[in-house]
Amino acid sequence: MKYLWSPWRMKYIQAHKNEEGCVFCTIQKMPDNKENLIVVRGELSYVVMNRYPYTSGHILVIPYIHKPNLEVLNADTRAEMMELVTQSMRVLRSIYRPQGFNMGANIGEAAGAGIAPHVHLHVVPRWSGDTNFMSSLGETRVLPEALEETYQRIKEAWGKE
Repeated sequence: MKYLWSPWRMKYIQAHKNEEGCVFCTIQKMPDNKENLIVVRGELSYVVMNRYPYTSGHILVIPYIHKPNLEVLNADTRAEMMELVTQSMRVLRSIYRPQGFNMGANIGEAAGAGIAPHVHLHVVPRWSGDTNFMSSLGETRVLPEALEETYQRIKEAWGKE
């Protein structure tokens, strides 16, 4: 898929690699702001905007610990991640009024994980007809608002839902 800002994607990934090469480990050490798009932090995991979203409001729930799959996380971490997923859905419903959600994870490269060594959950708001000819034929996603605006709306709505 192409993104309207795709040339920036590689620049971002290269600029945020640490010695292990994990963007999720790097951004969690940064202060929360529009640069890293972290919306909220829990004790064991955090919520961040997906920099290359499928739809407006596409977010990720990520454990702080660098592990490749859910079964190696402790029960407390998995429980907190699911609570953050639930809270994320409430916030997204209050802002965007989606008609549904895709929620899940791509575990391992064979499953399509872009960052396979660090497990994460996707929460993607969906609307009837949100897949159109642009994404189906043109392999391009068009978003109705800038990522920074989406970030600000979600950040402000968190805890008010």
